[in-house]
Amino acid sequence: MKQDERAPFVRALRRPREAAYAPGEYVEQESFMRAAEIRALAVRAGIGPGVSVLDLCCGIAGPGRFITRELDCVYLGVDSSVDALEIARAKAGDLPCRFEHADVPPVPTGPFDVVLLLETMLAFSEKEPLLEEVSRALVRGGRFAFTLEEGLPLTDEERERMPDSDTVWLMSLDELLAGLERVGLQVGWQEDYSSSHQAMADSLAEAFEADSRAIAGHIGREALADLLAAHRLWSDWLRAGRVRKLAFVAEKVESAA
Repeated sequence: MKQDERAPFVRALRRPREAAYAPGEYVEQESFMRAAEIRALAVRAGIGPGVSVLDLCCGIAGPGRFITRELDCVYLGVDSSVDALEIARAKAGDLPCRFEHADVPPVPTGPFDVVLLLETMLAFSEKEPLLEEVSRALVRGGRFAFTLEEGLPLTDEERERMPDSDTVWLMSLDELLAGLERVGLQVGWQEDYSSSHQAMADSLAEAFEADSRAIAGHIGREALADLLAAHRLWSDWLRAGRVRKLAFVAEKVESAA
């Protein structure tokens, strides 16, 4: 989606997203993650009072604002969308959140105690430069907390079916672990969210369909069709094991090369 289209999407999808999540699990995230999963990942990464956190590709920063409010961290969110950051700043209110407009990579130098990358790793076709930048931004002993859509690269036929396929670049677990090792990051915790996120994709698709007339009024029928198609594909792929959704916390054990 274009940067200037973010606000209509946020307005159009708020009500169905609230309906799709169980009570207390929606914190204005634009993903399949539940609030409980966001909180658990943050706690595993050692986020707490005074801990410096860099949130890459934060979007409107629903998870970032939630983590800041819950865990009292020192938060910086970075995104390439000016529109998304304007929304994030307005919604942050009195929360001590900072936001910067920037393409990623490069990554702000910090150093930071924790770097977050939630539900966005798949958008990077070249992941090695990103991992190098993340490692450099962390203090020794710092943690990289992120999610990964794990699997073999999409086939040509799969790319034709997936809307915005130029932002969908899967990665195998072996490739990821080798890449992390090369930049001095060691996985200390890993969790499989595939079943949870498959169910969430179904729930969101059902909510979007139920509110389709109102959504189309904000973003148009073509964008709604793409939204539904993408959610159904992710559900199918997660159910069949074509893709796994994994969460990680990796610690910086040595300097990046």
